[in-house]
Amino acid sequence: MDTTALIIIILVVAIISVFLAYYLTRLKFEMRFRKWQEDERQKWEVAMEQARKGAIAQSRAVLGGKFAEQLAPYLPQFNYDPTEARFIGSPIDLIVFPGLASGNPQEIVIIEVKTGKASQLTPVERKIRQLVENGMVRWELIQPPGD
Repeated sequence: MDTTALIIIILVVAIISVFLAYYLTRLKFEMRFRKWQEDERQKWEVAMEQARKGAIAQSRAVLGGKFAEQLAPYLPQFNYDPTEARFIGSPIDLIVFPGLASGNPQEIVIIEVKTGKASQLTPVERKIRQLVENGMVRWELIQPPGD
């Protein structure tokens, strides 16, 4: 064999080796990327399921609290006549007028219902409590113009 043929064979083998190395390296990285992609998808699915469960639990807690607010006048620990209670909902839950059923209201009681072990007043509810405690409550009469 002459040297030209030998050089051509060596070049062909070298080119094939380079393409083979490129293909195998690319295949290795693509497989690694697909595995990473699948792992990330599984992590995302787990996180979404946890978020979904958390949202459902939070929604149930809120709905339970709203239900308890409206049911509060009929619970045994409610110290007033349920017919004298008026549900407001926000920013406070109830206003009770003790004595209203007999036509002789004696006072006005503002009630906030809290469910759950870690329940705390919101900043607005604390401010309203402070206003009531400071006597910053007044009466106004509005009479629309008559015909």
